Amino acid sequence: MLAFLARSILLGVVTAIALLLIFPALRTQMFDTPQVLAPVEVNQTQVSFNYAVRRASPAVVNIYNRRYNAEDRLQLSTQGLGSGVIMSDKGYIVTNYHVVAEADQVIVALQDGRILTAQLIGKDQRTDLAVLKIQADNLPVIPTSPDYRPAVGDVVLAIGNPYNLGQTTTYGIISATGRSGMSFYGRQDFLQTDAAINEGNSGGALVNTRGELVGINTASFQQTTDIETYGISFAIPYELTQKIMDKLIADGRVIRGYIGLEARDINPVMARLYDAEQISGIIVMGMDPNGPAANAGFKVQDILIEIDGKRITDRRNVLDVVTELRPGTEVEMKVLRNGKPTNLTVKIGDEPSGY
Repeated sequence: MLAFLARSILLGVVTAIALLLIFPALRTQMFDTPQVLAPVEVNQTQVSFNYAVRRASPAVVNIYNRRYNAEDRLQLSTQGLGSGVIMSDKGYIVTNYHVVAEADQVIVALQDGRILTAQLIGKDQRTDLAVLKIQADNLPVIPTSPDYRPAVGDVVLAIGNPYNLGQTTTYGIISATGRSGMSFYGRQDFLQTDAAINEGNSGGALVNTRGELVGINTASFQQTTDIETYGISFAIPYELTQKIMDKLIADGRVIRGYIGLEARDINPVMARLYDAEQISGIIVMGMDPNGPAANAGFKVQDILIEIDGKRITDRRNVLDVVTELRPGTEVEMKVLRNGKPTNLTVKIGDEPSGY
């Protein structure tokens, strides 16, 4: 038995030696060092908007409404309404008109835990903006940049208090600028975004990736139209917000110029019809019989082409120029009447409430 095992072992050894002599490559494979895999490079860069949120979020506040009970005037009920943005270290806060329009008292809750009663400085129904004021020290103020111009495709973050859940941030892009006719109350242009803006976000901040204020969140398309939609929301541009805030702080209301014209935009076809060479301006279709334009001598079918030496293009342009003029100011306006230029002096009026 032992002899059989010895012969088997010897035969195996001889066979192995013979194979190694016949196939030399087998020798190198037996003694090669294990292959070391090169490390795979992993990109550690992570897209994050944390910097923007940390800069902007402390200045976004929760706003609550306290209203007197109709049956018991001594009883106040508190309800979560929306959001606001601290615009100044003096305590001025911007929010939406529709957030505070029906409030008997307004309570502001800061992100650092402070809860304060706010004073209503003024509100403007047309732009859906209102200004509150709180008395407190060391207030966080929203970063702003006068050089920033919103552009389609810019990434933006919407910060607010949706459904009173607590401060929440959503993100998207600017989908369009200059959207008009989407307001609860007004005719101004809006920024359109696909960042989610839900009930309670109203009055909160829309910021860019540097945490700078882009606009004031105002509504979703569904809120303004009752159409079931997703990804269509609106914000009031920062530039308009600042302008309205300054006017509300100065006068308690927005004083707008008024001339009392009803008009249509002119196009090339209408210009030829009215024998006018130029194609920019508005055609007077009617007017307030007691308004500044009528008193200055405007007539139906006049074509308004200049205000205070500035060429005008359309009705929105006229509205923007006139509303910025102080009531009582006298302004030269040029019209084409029967194809001939005529200058009229208009004394700007004060826009009637509800106009």
